[in-house]
Amino acid sequence: MEKIATRGRPREFDKDEVLGAALQVFWQKGYEGASLSDLTDAMGITRPSLYAAFGNKEALFLQALDRYEKDKLAYIGEAVDALTARAVAENLLLGAVEVATGGESRGCMGVISSVACQSIEPSIRDDVNSRTESARNLIIERMQRAIDAGEFVIDADAAAMTRYLLAIMQGMSVQAQSGATREELLQVAESALLSWPSR
Repeated sequence: MEKIATRGRPREFDKDEVLGAALQVFWQKGYEGASLSDLTDAMGITRPSLYAAFGNKEALFLQALDRYEKDKLAYIGEAVDALTARAVAENLLLGAVEVATGGESRGCMGVISSVACQSIEPSIRDDVNSRTESARNLIIERMQRAIDAGEFVIDADAAAMTRYLLAIMQGMSVQAQSGATREELLQVAESALLSWPSR
């Protein structure tokens, strides 16, 4: 338990728990849409406690993204370890569906952040873009290994295939925010895999 000094007496709270609450606010409202009052109300702490424990709003947002990647995006690292490129694609698409529809907040925070953060502080925008690029490169490298191993019956480009997968994943996230159900998004994933050019 963290003890954060406030004006009266030290206040105890679980830092990981309140970070999870902040994550939900950012996920639902984005960085700019989440006010300090929204955050402190959801976290159940005062502004001085927020600043003492996390720094400013920007630092809190970046820590929330760290938490999100750890809790929600582990499936990407697991997906690229699959034995075939088709299995990689399937695990990525199904993982995206689960993240987009599996909790109180709908859609993918990564998608929401990358869209919402383009007009705000350069440090946040650069951090979000760097995270996105890192995930993209991980998938490109895996697809290139599959191409080199002769898994495809047609000429394939690893970067183009990755953009295709990410476009579907991002599109499903947007649809989830608009109310698409898990079953509907699973149909999208299954349809995408029907055209997968594997042996």
